[in-house]
Amino acid sequence: MAKKKHGKSGSTPAIIQLEKAGVAFRTLEYEHSSDDMGEGYGIEAARKLGLDPTHVFKTLLAGDGREIVVGVVPVSGHLDLKKLAAAAGLKKVTMVDPHEAEKATGYVVGGISPLGQKTRHRTFLDLSAMNAPEILVSGGKRGFDIALSPTDLLEVTKGQAVDIAKW
Repeated sequence: MAKKKHGKSGSTPAIIQLEKAGVAFRTLEYEHSSDDMGEGYGIEAARKLGLDPTHVFKTLLAGDGREIVVGVVPVSGHLDLKKLAAAAGLKKVTMVDPHEAEKATGYVVGGISPLGQKTRHRTFLDLSAMNAPEILVSGGKRGFDIALSPTDLLEVTKGQAVDIAKW
């Protein structure tokens, strides 16, 4: 059963999508600090929540000029653009400009969720997520994460689990 109370962050499009799908999830919040940005948003989340960074995932957008695709990888790793392009059946992809990513998703950088995006994009979750019963992804705001099963994330996003991370 989806958790109905979401603390100070309230409902985001990501939460609304999960509730509509009837997916079990829980929310976690932490105090985001711009002083911690040397380490990145995802590492900040893992550290402040006391979680293994291999179970906290970041959402990155890449494209080929015609299509934007979403790569979801552990914050402890990096997105392999060649692997993502191959998984998406595209010749080559590059990272989407942060402003364009915000426009395409409706979220701010550091709070981009693979869920509830303004425009649905094909989503690819790194295969390593399938080793965990639960992973964390952004809930749609900085300092607000969602914990859910990787299979539920794939089901709701109509995503695919593929090898797209590099370490």
